[in-house]
Amino acid sequence: MKKKDLEKKLKGYGWWFKRSGGKHDIWTNGEIEEPVPRHREVNEMTAKKILKKASLSPC
Repeated sequence: MKKKDLEKKLKGYGWWFKRSGGKHDIWTNGEIEEPVPRHREVNEMTAKKILKKASLSPC
């Protein structure tokens, strides 16, 4: 999955970019933080795991 598509979906769940880490960008919904790899293509399994966590978290 492309990183831009993953970020669009995270925004749809009410998440926003918080800061840049070493090799990851940190996204949050105000309660939970999730690292997102800084690659053009994010591994499909990793993307699904991030989106599952984002969709289950309360906003």
